[in-house]
Amino acid sequence: MPDPDSAAVARRNAAANGLARSTNPDQLVAQIERTRESLAQTIDELADRVSPSSNIRRLRERALQEAERPEVQLVIAAAGLFVVGYVVFRALRRNR
Repeated sequence: MPDPDSAAVARRNAAANGLARSTNPDQLVAQIERTRESLAQTIDELADRVSPSSNIRRLRERALQEAERPEVQLVIAAAGLFVVGYVVFRALRRNR
């Protein structure tokens, strides 16, 4: 059997949270729909944040943005030059 005090507490909490401002059923239905849409949007945002494919996409976009910076391009060029130099050195040393 439900506790009659629990219903009173629920109404008091709802009123304190601004959830039971009106008793018009149409307004309550509209408020429930807005809350449902807000909750659905929040769930979609959370799903996007934890999605592996979304994380990979964001990391790829960030890496491409970082690669456009001149100092990063200089480091990439230096690393490429080092690798090419090392390969040429090994190839020449092997031929001796």
